[in-house]
Amino acid sequence: MLAGLVAAAVVGTRSWEPTEAAAAGSAETIGDRLGLGEAATSGLEGKQLERWHAIYNYSRRYRITTELSAAIYDASVAEGIDPALAFPLVRLESRFNEKAISPVGAVGLTQLMVPTARAYIPGVTREDLYDRDLNLTIGFRHLRSLIKTYRGDVQLALLVYNRGGVAVELDRELGLDPSNGYDRIVLKGYRGNGVLDD
Repeated sequence: MLAGLVAAAVVGTRSWEPTEAAAAGSAETIGDRLGLGEAATSGLEGKQLERWHAIYNYSRRYRITTELSAAIYDASVAEGIDPALAFPLVRLESRFNEKAISPVGAVGLTQLMVPTARAYIPGVTREDLYDRDLNLTIGFRHLRSLIKTYRGDVQLALLVYNRGGVAVELDRELGLDPSNGYDRIVLKGYRGNGVLDD
């Protein structure tokens, strides 16, 4: 059963893909295929199982495909964003719709505006932002940058992600609460600091 879930979740991802023998339930291990020793193998397989367990659980929790769950999980980890924060952000931004467009023209899973995206990848086009993996990478990179800019204040970083820095800073200068409820929705039940340890 686990081999089947792993094989299904791997489809379309850039990480290790099982051989036909592995998908059929072969006893061959990841470490055997990579030529690693037994100690390294157990650590690698433990990380793979932990990853697949997380991907499967997020897939069930948010009722999305394992392929999309794997893409969100892998992009968030690669960019140093806690997946437990990444998934609710994507849900609120796009309802997991890769082709989502906001009334102001934000695009894709993480609802990026072209100027914001170009700050991270110069020359990126609006059409480029419909690419699932690129959109997730830039969106999470942007969020990580905001968390760093606001010295670990995840709530403030999320508000700037959603409203823009000018609007948030203006409210703060006027002594107003910059929250529009976005931060509370994304952070509901979340207890982390937004980023993964370096």
